[in-house]
Amino acid sequence: MFSFKGYGKVDEAEQAKLEARRKTQKRITIIALCSIILVGVMVAAAVGTRRGNSSAKSGGADQLIATSMKAVCDITLYPETCYSSLGSLANSTQIEPVVVFKLAIQAAMTEVSNAAKRLSESGALGSAAANNMTTIALENCQELLSLAMDHLNDTLLAGSVSLLQVMDDLKTWLSSAATYQETCIDGFENANGTMSLKAAIANHLKNSTETTSNGLAITTWISGVLGSLKLRRLMSFSDEHDGEPKWLHSKDRKLLQNPDLRTMARIVVAQDGSSTYKTITAALQAVPDKSDQRFVIYVKSGVYNENVEVGKNKWNVVMVGDGMTSTVVSGSLNFVDGTPTFKSATFAVYGQGFVAQDMGFRNTAGAIKHQAVALMSNSDKSIFYRCHFDAFQDTLYAHTNRQFYRDCNIYGTVDFIFGNSAVVLQSCNIFPKLPMPGQKNTITAQGKTDPNQNTGISIHDCTILPYGNLTSVKTYLGRPWKDFSTTMILCSNLGSLIDPTGWLPWVGTSAPSTIFYAEYGNYGAGAFTKYRVKWTGLKSIDSTIAGRFTVGSFINGNNWIPASGVPFKLGL
Repeated sequence: MFSFKGYGKVDEAEQAKLEARRKTQKRITIIALCSIILVGVMVAAAVGTRRGNSSAKSGGADQLIATSMKAVCDITLYPETCYSSLGSLANSTQIEPVVVFKLAIQAAMTEVSNAAKRLSESGALGSAAANNMTTIALENCQELLSLAMDHLNDTLLAGSVSLLQVMDDLKTWLSSAATYQETCIDGFENANGTMSLKAAIANHLKNSTETTSNGLAITTWISGVLGSLKLRRLMSFSDEHDGEPKWLHSKDRKLLQNPDLRTMARIVVAQDGSSTYKTITAALQAVPDKSDQRFVIYVKSGVYNENVEVGKNKWNVVMVGDGMTSTVVSGSLNFVDGTPTFKSATFAVYGQGFVAQDMGFRNTAGAIKHQAVALMSNSDKSIFYRCHFDAFQDTLYAHTNRQFYRDCNIYGTVDFIFGNSAVVLQSCNIFPKLPMPGQKNTITAQGKTDPNQNTGISIHDCTILPYGNLTSVKTYLGRPWKDFSTTMILCSNLGSLIDPTGWLPWVGTSAPSTIFYAEYGNYGAGAFTKYRVKWTGLKSIDSTIAGRFTVGSFINGNNWIPASGVPFKLGL
């Protein structure tokens, strides 16, 4: 068993292929031509232009549609898969952006469904399925593909109403759908002690991952083209837009701005029997499904030894405790004892709009048990305020969607802030602690796999200091987990524990050129950048670029955080 465990190592051969594709796709003349053609077709379609009756006109229109299809597919990572999935457009009388969008997402949904069916077929993996870890990985994969399908469906429904106006939502959900599939594949890395099974699963999911990636690329490109040309009305059936979440009724606004949410609780959890519920799990069962109103649960002080899951249908739950070290949820599931990382979380959140305040989450498995998650969030627009996260390897799994952490304390050793969400940690205290002998501390491990994903880790206005004596331990700001890993350290106080080189490779002596890492406006003894690693992907940025990774720009937080009553800084 490795003491410094990786998840899904960067494949240099695959990286070279992706880089070659990106260079081809970035040819300026082709992109410019594609943009002109696609916009021309969209404008023509919007005013009802149709192919003429004459053969000459018909041939010209057919050629325009064929050229436009190529323009669309050439900006994807997998153009051949794109041509196949959009083939029905060849017989169209017109191409509308909404039609292209729908076809791309429907293709991804079909392939995800097919992948799930193939994995559920008996004997799909042969004798390998008899292995216990493989069986668990298969179960997790089915759950992850179900989550991917949910997000693709949400994307399709939202995009049918107003593409441009909900573009941030669409890119987030498509990014998450891709991440769920990647997590499914990663779950098989050590399932039977070989990499061959992981390769087999990746092959099973090849069509679904490629069509999902293409859907994200098409959505992102349409957003850029139409956004720059301000053709809002061509992309929407409605110009109405409300920046506030749908659940934000007047009484919800009043509730969340209450200085003491405990007094507004609809359910109280107490270990001493003074309330109807003694466990958090039992309390969550009483929460209505898919509520569009906030539902407050007050968890009184105590250590709750349970593994909690806020299900995907439990929307807009607010959970408030008596303090980050007074109300604590504690568990010990871990990788070494047979629980995959994805299922090891003491507290796992799936339902959208989750808020936790004055709570603690810990995994007590210890460093020797390797991956052991304290909290995992998949909740879109989730907020954690004045919370405490404590474990060793993989403490905080910011898995997918948009997340915000404010005034929190985070403790860990190896890759202890990781995942592929769009997450901002603001005014938090980050405490690397003593790992196992021979290990190095790495604070972040970001998992972006696709250049079009709007994901990354942004650590803003935080403090990074040692927890205990770390003079004999090397501590790094992070290491690139995946090919397009994206991590920002902004305006933060970096203690002397940070190694002068700053960052650690995942494998070898360098990192893929496609990562995007940066430090901006930091201070403290560990902020000196003269001796940082000389990676192509470690950028020197200005305030404009840094500003793209703030609450206002990166997670569009001004549209959903204010309603929670949680303080935040919108910009740098």
